[in-house]
Amino acid sequence: MATPIIMPRQGQSVESCIISNWAKKVGDKVAEGDTLFTYETDKATFDEEAKISGTLLAIFFNEGDDVPCLTNVCVIGQPGESFAEFDPNGAAQAASSAQEAPKAEEPKAEAPKAAAAPAQPAGPKSDANVVIMPRQGQSVESCIISKWNVKVGDNVKVGDNLFTYETDKATFDEESKFEGTVLAIFAKEGDDVPCLQNVAVIGKPGDSFAEFDPSGAAQAAAPAQAAETAAAPAQAAPAAAQPVAAPGERHFVSPRARNFAERAGVNTDFVVGTGAEGRVIEKDVKDFIAAGGNTTYAAAQAAKAGMSGTAFAGKIGVDDLTAKAAPAAEPAKAEPAKAAAEPVKAAGTAADYEDVKIPNIRKVISRSMHASLSTMAQLTLNASFDATNIMEFRRQLKEVKDKLGLANVTINDIILYAVSRTILNHKDCNANFIEDGTVMRYFKNVHLGIAVDTPRGLMVPTLRNANLKSLNDISTEAKALATAAQSGTINPDDLKGATITVTNLGTMGIESFTPVINPPQTCILGVNTLQTRVKSEAGVLKTYQAMTLSLTFDHRALDGAPAARFLQELCRNLENFTMLLIK
Repeated sequence: MATPIIMPRQGQSVESCIISNWAKKVGDKVAEGDTLFTYETDKATFDEEAKISGTLLAIFFNEGDDVPCLTNVCVIGQPGESFAEFDPNGAAQAASSAQEAPKAEEPKAEAPKAAAAPAQPAGPKSDANVVIMPRQGQSVESCIISKWNVKVGDNVKVGDNLFTYETDKATFDEESKFEGTVLAIFAKEGDDVPCLQNVAVIGKPGDSFAEFDPSGAAQAAAPAQAAETAAAPAQAAPAAAQPVAAPGERHFVSPRARNFAERAGVNTDFVVGTGAEGRVIEKDVKDFIAAGGNTTYAAAQAAKAGMSGTAFAGKIGVDDLTAKAAPAAEPAKAEPAKAAAEPVKAAGTAADYEDVKIPNIRKVISRSMHASLSTMAQLTLNASFDATNIMEFRRQLKEVKDKLGLANVTINDIILYAVSRTILNHKDCNANFIEDGTVMRYFKNVHLGIAVDTPRGLMVPTLRNANLKSLNDISTEAKALATAAQSGTINPDDLKGATITVTNLGTMGIESFTPVINPPQTCILGVNTLQTRVKSEAGVLKTYQAMTLSLTFDHRALDGAPAARFLQELCRNLENFTMLLIK
């Protein structure tokens, strides 16, 4: 008898897992204990082993698919056994069932023909060229299209800017690698597009491009007339756009979905669950709201797609149900209101605020900073040092740098160098505190995060193996990373992996501040401005240039004394910087 294999649940808070690798393929023999596939949650990676012996009859999901927990992912049995009943998609779609599939589809023969019709014009392979969403770094899975610079029908040349897209770290322009006419655009501005997916087609007018459509059918703007014709029947039944669960029907809701629904003011009794066994997951609630299904109890059954809600939290209420009948009887009331508004416009009165959409990178910074402060026990220590030595050293370097071919070494470069040499004596400060609080990861080399102010927001590129580089190398590489971050051309892989971060606000006159740690790092060093102070030497008062350093550390990972010892040694090394260079 065929046996389905389900996606395991790794913890109560886990709603789905991603299949990262299949170790077997359809038709393979498997023995009890063999690894079938590898899957991952947002925390860890696991191997799923076969609990029975037999033949792998079907695989229902591909590598990279995000599969709800407790959903069937494959079937093991004997060759020839039926497995259609286990298919979570409702029909046998596995490779091994290619011959049986037509029989299973006979009762629904008309529907597949109708659905497949748009794809038929593809015909022979097209000579058009496809434009894909680039992958900016190995860690980037998708990018958001922020602006299209061309439209369907435009003629483009090699090097023309097609569109602008952004990752969670930076913004990039995609230039055309082909010459021709833009035949199709498959994604709109604001769409989050998976890397390497087709986004547009360039070719000659009349070239076919249906085969390149990632949705499986030609939906580009070029065949506008065909699209309008196809859309007409769909508009006849707007009420069916969002399924609504029957009131009183008992169903399960995940904790994440329940929390999100409470914040959004959504009653989950009306949300159809797509999780295992009909469970409502967070995505279901978001889809419910996006489809205009956010209703009150009383209005749930009569609400239609496209209605706007005026009830509490933007819900569609009973009053909104009758709003469509009102316009026919009250056109006269609308006119006075419009007329009354015109004198205000004529007076030139403008709104005293402006709503601007928050860019993706700002959202990422916001989430990161909030998570840092809400999950860590952060404490800041301040200490100052006599900057006379480093100021004199920098003055001497400026005089000879051109003659010796050296970089323009700044005070910040000198501090980066000192940090890279000092922190190796304080391993708790050059470490990661792993999120579950059970592991401290100590690093043998120093990877310095350098906070950079950019037009798009704060970025922290990583200067790797800084402890193995000279002062001149550190200066050169730090400037190159900062320039790439500011211009938006930095590789996202260069924005991760730091073991400690240095952020400098001294150029803005800041005397002391509390920098926020970048998880999972344990420390961040803030650099402040130079200040003139007075000290006594042999009974004589002398002025000197002092600089304050602000060290924020995670008190979960290390105590105040170890952090203070690092800051103390760092100040001492900076006061005697020329001696540090000799070591």
